[in-house]
Amino acid sequence: MEQEEIDNFRHRLEARLKDLDAEDILGAEGQKTVELDQQSVGRLSRMDALQHQAMARATQGRREGERKRIAAALTRMDEGEFGYCSDCGEEIPVKRLELDPTVPTCVSCAH
Repeated sequence: MEQEEIDNFRHRLEARLKDLDAEDILGAEGQKTVELDQQSVGRLSRMDALQHQAMARATQGRREGERKRIAAALTRMDEGEFGYCSDCGEEIPVKRLELDPTVPTCVSCAH
């Protein structure tokens, strides 16, 4: 794989990290503790708020997982191992990396 291609993938991954940071800021409000105030929030409204809180926390967990995959891909770039399967050592097709530059394995090993 050419260095230019690797640099393009690095740029994409770093841009995605910035997007995840922005999404964290937006999602922080939904993760706040749900207050029990019977005057302003009824039982069903509170249940709805708790459900939204749980979904916000699950979304945060998915963002953290994506962050870890991106960090691992950037580490592979720094070590000169990006684009090679971590299991068999074969080159990962560029089209597979274009779909998801964080994949550490070729299609054969992913199965």
